[in-house]
Amino acid sequence: MSQRKRLIVDMDGVLADVYQQFFKYEKEQFQLTINPDDCVGAPEEQVFPHLSEYIHNDSFFLDAPLMEGSKEVLEKLNKQYDLYIVSAAMEFPNSLRQKHAWLQNHFPFIKWQQIVFCGSKEVIKGDIMIDDHFKNLDYFDGKTYLFAQPHSIHKDAGRHERVQSWSEIAQALLA
Repeated sequence: MSQRKRLIVDMDGVLADVYQQFFKYEKEQFQLTINPDDCVGAPEEQVFPHLSEYIHNDSFFLDAPLMEGSKEVLEKLNKQYDLYIVSAAMEFPNSLRQKHAWLQNHFPFIKWQQIVFCGSKEVIKGDIMIDDHFKNLDYFDGKTYLFAQPHSIHKDAGRHERVQSWSEIAQALLA
């Protein structure tokens, strides 16, 4: 049994820059330019009127941009923690292959055994969780980091520690 701490890392909004993907799809597919300021404090589905249409297509998750600094920091964390990438992907069943391929492409050091696609993160256990949604962090018993995204930027972080970037995660979790 490992003595290392178990670190749970969300995919969308933490590793994958889905906001940039939302902006891109709204512009390319629907000729809509969304003002980033309109995203602050609002749920994604409220800001992006066609969200449900493009999250179910064959490439939305596959070609999502990488969050700046995530690859380098995650590779270091993988050496220091029992690391698991956990995504509530069952909400979008067509995304499973896309998300797996995306992870293999950007994070080749992550083994398939470290990837968990689930419906609800309420059953996930570990020592530390990094996520951008309260609905996932609130049920977690360990230390929690709220990764800053427009939908939660002005909300009270509560018991969760807010982090703005992967460099802040590195400062908090790498010895």
